Amino acid sequence: MSTSPPGAGSRAIVGSRRTGRPWTSDALVNLPARVTSPLVELARRALLALLLLLAIVVLVWFDRGSYTDNHDGTVNLVDALYYATVTITTTGYGDITPITPHARILNAVIVAPLRILFLVLLVGTTLQVLANEGRRIFLDRRWRKHMRNHVVVVGYGTKGRSAVDTVVANGCNAAQIVVIDGRAGAVADANLRGYAAIEGDATRRDVLRRAEIIKAREVIITLDRDDSAILVTLTVRQLNPSAHVVVAVREEDNASLLRQSGANAVITSSEAVGRLLGLSATSPNLGTVIEDLLSSREGMEVGERQVTPAEVGLSPGQVEDEAVIAVVRNRTLRRFYDPTVARLETGDQVVVVRHAIDTGDRS
Repeated sequence: MSTSPPGAGSRAIVGSRRTGRPWTSDALVNLPARVTSPLVELARRALLALLLLLAIVVLVWFDRGSYTDNHDGTVNLVDALYYATVTITTTGYGDITPITPHARILNAVIVAPLRILFLVLLVGTTLQVLANEGRRIFLDRRWRKHMRNHVVVVGYGTKGRSAVDTVVANGCNAAQIVVIDGRAGAVADANLRGYAAIEGDATRRDVLRRAEIIKAREVIITLDRDDSAILVTLTVRQLNPSAHVVVAVREEDNASLLRQSGANAVITSSEAVGRLLGLSATSPNLGTVIEDLLSSREGMEVGERQVTPAEVGLSPGQVEDEAVIAVVRNRTLRRFYDPTVARLETGDQVVVVRHAIDTGDRS
């Protein structure tokens, strides 16, 4: 039996009796999901339930001669409404009953299904709406209460996904990553990969606050527009002066503006790609090495770690199995050839080139 792959909601596969082979219709459209508030949804369902009730009232009223009331023997409009109410809610006191065969048949084939539909519509779906919304609110509040020292990624395009994959590959817990993107597809993609995500415009303070930006440790901004990146950086820095902010910028001329806006690190994406293209053209081997260093889970990779006790006193060139290219001492980056870091000390951190370890496909 053929099955459609996940996410292929627009494809219908039906077996043909004549040929015995499935035929596929690719013309079906994927309609966008309609999002309504819980109150609107409850009001709509209550209106449908009221229409079901009125249908039974009309049926009993026009056929009132086929019913008897234990009180006075006749059925009026109030009695019809009363009978419809106690019947559709399955209360059934029995004081008003159908007495003719056709009235009992109508109750069996019309009133009984309407009663079941009423219960499913009003009771079942109402509880479902309330339970789902309540559960979502509860989980949201619990998440906000425990979320701190996390990583907020603004923009989940190609750069944002690569940044998140790199952060996770270097030991960050996926539960400590929050993605902000204005596209519903990007938010769904982030959720499928196991990350919390918020759909909205990151230039708005309320959206950043929903991501608990005030308690974030790291903020990575990878937007397509430099002006939006500058505005987000200014807002993030105002809400969280201590966070480490890394921003991707398209044009080098805007890099200084981002640094003045509070970015700790600015990566010029277009210039970096252009340099890599130029190096690959003039020196293919050098371009291959740099591309290898930038890729993850294969070949070589660049990492940062703490100096081990066994390495204290050694020179950067004496570290085994890894090539030390820089030393971080007192929060200052020093190249491996700097004479002040000729010997490694306790508390130093080293930036190394090492063999990449394949951690598997995280997507």
